[in-house]
Formats: sequence, structure tokens, C-alpha cells
Amino acid sequence: MTPLAIKNLVLAIIAAVGTGIATALGGWDMALQALLAVMAIDIITGLLVAVIWKKSGKSATGAADSRAMFKGLCRKFVIILAVFLAQQIDRSTGLGGVLRLGAILFFTGNEGLSVIENAGLMGVPMPKIIKDALEQLRKKGDGDKE
Repeated sequence: MTPLAIKNLVLAIIAAVGTGIATALGGWDMALQALLAVMAIDIITGLLVAVIWKKSGKSATGAADSRAMFKGLCRKFVIILAVFLAQQIDRSTGLGGVLRLGAILFFTGNEGLSVIENAGLMGVPMPKIIKDALEQLRKKGDGDKE
């Protein structure tokens, strides 16, 4: 096998796995993309808080801790599993994506609020309009009428 053929095979496998995961989560729509983007931003800002500012509330010293980082990644994985669960309930009950969207909105709001907390620990002010929008997402995903 040539290096180009190996590269193409690896890319095809990655594409197939990615497509399978996106399909299992209800499709690669803007809601899922937003959730994953906010989760990535939360991971990055959390790392910055711990590594540079050493203000993380996840460790005794405030510095980076591999156990705390692993727990955080496990939480992110469980969020994805919750979206998968909501998608499966939607499919089995014919709800048409209502639970999935609610779960995604809720978790996007929560993750976004975590980003704001991290920014605050770094001394970066966040516009109130962004805070309010994230809180509304969280509430909307939780079924609040506000």
C-alpha cells in the first residue's frame, strides 16, 4: 500500500466514524455544532485557568491536575451520552427531536456559563447580553417558560 492509499484509508475511516457518531446524535446540525464548540471552548479556558492563572477550583492548589482534567473530560463524555439518550427517546416515541434539542440547549447553556466563569477567573469581563443569552438557553433546554 502506498502512503497516499494509507492516508486515504485513514481519512475514510475517520469520516465513517464521524458520520456514524453524528448520525447517532441526531445529525450534524447547528445545535450539535454549537454544543461541541462551547464544550471545546470550556476545555480550553479551563486549561488556561489551571495552567496559567492557577485559579482552578478543581484542585487543592488551583493548578492543573490530571485527575481533575480526566474527570472533566468524563463529564463532557456523559453530556454527549445524554444527547444520545435524548435522541434515542425521541426516535422511539416519535417526538421529532424535541428532547434532543432540549438537552443540547440545556448543556450548551451550562457549558457556556462555565466558559464565563473561567473568563471571570482570568479577569476577562463578559458582556451581560452573552450571560443572559446563555442563561436563557439553559432555561429553554430545561423547559422553563421564561
